[in-house]
Amino acid sequence: MEHYNMNLTLKVWRQKNAEAKGYFETFEVKDISSEMSFLEMFDVLNERLISEGKDPIAFDSDCREGICGTCSMYVDGRAHGPWQKNTVCQLHMRAYKEGDTIVVEPWRSVAFPVIKDLMVDRKAFDRIIEAGGYISVNTGNAPDANNILVDRAKSDEAFDSAACIGCGACVAACPNGSAMLFVGAKVSQLALLPQGQPERISRVLNMVDQMDKEGFGNCGNIYNCEAECPKGISVENIARMNREYLGASLSSKIQERPVRMVDPMNEKG
Repeated sequence: MEHYNMNLTLKVWRQKNAEAKGYFETFEVKDISSEMSFLEMFDVLNERLISEGKDPIAFDSDCREGICGTCSMYVDGRAHGPWQKNTVCQLHMRAYKEGDTIVVEPWRSVAFPVIKDLMVDRKAFDRIIEAGGYISVNTGNAPDANNILVDRAKSDEAFDSAACIGCGACVAACPNGSAMLFVGAKVSQLALLPQGQPERISRVLNMVDQMDKEGFGNCGNIYNCEAECPKGISVENIARMNREYLGASLSSKIQERPVRMVDPMNEKG
């Protein structure tokens, strides 16, 4: 693959905090290698800003391997940039050419307030997981766990759902700011496995309730979430979550019904 250098113009969102008014700031970056990742390009720019005594651009990153989901950026109107099933850290500068102008923004969602510049607070996802995205079954040692038979098809479906990295691209891409793809994936991951059955009812009720409390919008069946998900999580997870929620709601109402006591001395009750 041909290697080349390029000069680019960046229009980057700058915002001191969630309460401050944001604005776009323009930067010229020169001699950027086509083999750099998008975040490495930002590293180069920040080194220059620091050397000039200016405030560097704040952005999140950790693994830089497409695993952690922290690099939450909108690039030219697309969550994680122009490449399909890709995170920003895995987006390389060969996606661009000499003289291009690139607009970079943080996720836009009421539930993801801006911390600074391109960093957003995604703790709402953590609180949804804390509400029910776990199991408390004691599986014992490895041999005990192996005694629990798992259907291969269900196992594959659960694995596909578990691929969600919680990056928030689904929320950012949805016009309604819905988190239903994220919650659907986390509910499905455990609902499909035998270890997740004991808390199946409470899990979906609590997680959906917490999702609503966090201020996420409703699903509009637009499928932007699936299209922009870096792991290709299917909207089938949303449908499964809806079925789980309906079933759990009906089960809860049945369980909450008062028991009709019968006087043993009077069989008619």
